[in-house]
Amino acid sequence: METNKNPDPSALGLFGLAMITLVASSQKLGITSGTSLVIPWALFLGSFAQILAGWLDYKKMNIFGATAFFGYGLFWAAVATTWLITNGVFGEAMAASADVNQLGVAFLGYFIFSIYMTIGAMETNKVLFCIFVLIDFLFLGLALSTFGIAEHFMHDLAAYSELLIALLGFYASAANVLNHHFGREFLKIGKPFGIFK
Repeated sequence: METNKNPDPSALGLFGLAMITLVASSQKLGITSGTSLVIPWALFLGSFAQILAGWLDYKKMNIFGATAFFGYGLFWAAVATTWLITNGVFGEAMAASADVNQLGVAFLGYFIFSIYMTIGAMETNKVLFCIFVLIDFLFLGLALSTFGIAEHFMHDLAAYSELLIALLGFYASAANVLNHHFGREFLKIGKPFGIFK
């Protein structure tokens, strides 16, 4: 097992991503209902686990990894807060005054963020690149469905993209753990495209 002072935190961050997208996609797909019991997973796995991974990546001077984990970790903290607001935790007046279009604007901003992070992911590995492409589809679907544009199709696009993110996230996390643990390529992740580097 590696004893590097600054080990790669990607396994933890990807596990956090995989867990929250699995739980959240179950709600979008109608397998489960409501957001009350999605909130803890959004806060602890989607947010805290990815923020911790981001902080550890900053210590390694990995700006791409840090920005990705911090960016998406903070996204899930914001989403959890949104659900708390709409569930009336901060009062009925705040819940009643919520403008869903502001959420659509936020999703659009994250779609832009994810596009340029996808370009960066091309020089990491192919599994991570595929996760980022699916994240692009997730935010596109979330933004357009929130704005009422092809609402049902875009909702389904977001839901199935999120489920696939979860499955690939588990695979990427497992590959990171097992490849490092065994000191060889136990699970294939695919080499970088080599276009920009």
